[in-house]
Order: sequence, then C-alpha cells, then structure tokens
Amino acid sequence: MSIKSERISDSLIEQISYILATEVKNKDIKFVTITDVKVTNDLGFAKVYFTVLDEDKKEETLKALKSASGFIRHELRDRVDIRQIPELSFIYDESIEYGKRIEEKLKEIKGETE
Repeated sequence: MSIKSERISDSLIEQISYILATEVKNKDIKFVTITDVKVTNDLGFAKVYFTVLDEDKKEETLKALKSASGFIRHELRDRVDIRQIPELSFIYDESIEYGKRIEEKLKEIKGETE
C-alpha cells in the first residue's frame, strides 16, 4: 500500500468512527469499532472493517451500516481532503474472534503440559 493510501485509510478510520459516534442516529450502530480501512489504488472503493461489542448483533449492525453508507459518504466529503470519496463496503472483522480462539487454544495447551 502506498503512503498516500495509508494516509487516506487512517483518515477514513478516524472520520468514520467520529461520524458513527456522533452523527448517525441509528440505535443498531452503537458500540461499533472501526478496526481497519483498505482503499483500492484508484481510491474508488474502500473496505471498512468493523467489530461490535455484542457479537449477536453483528448482522443487524451490518445492515444498519450498509443503509447508512450514503450518509457516511456524504459526511466524509466535508471532512476528508480527497476529490472523490470511495464507495464504502462494510465487512465484519473476524480477526478479533480468531485471536480469542487462538488464545484459548494456547491456554488449553499450556494447561495440559503443566
């Protein structure tokens, strides 16, 4: 990833998090954490990775984020200094769950060896 793409990704993480926390009024988008943003080289598309506090609500949250993506893009126009705001695609970030499973397995292994 180029330095420009990284800078834009960091800016998008910051601004989308702020918009979700302060501007979006949908109750399904509470306790959402933006973990990463991957922007294509042409800056046309952005994959926005997120997690939620309550894993049982990830489907409802994903639907709510998809429906709010137009509003979020509109708000980003005034906050991010690029010509065209990329299309936003929200994806649930499963890396935290994966990390928890690995940690549990390591604890099991450590418990068996002692």
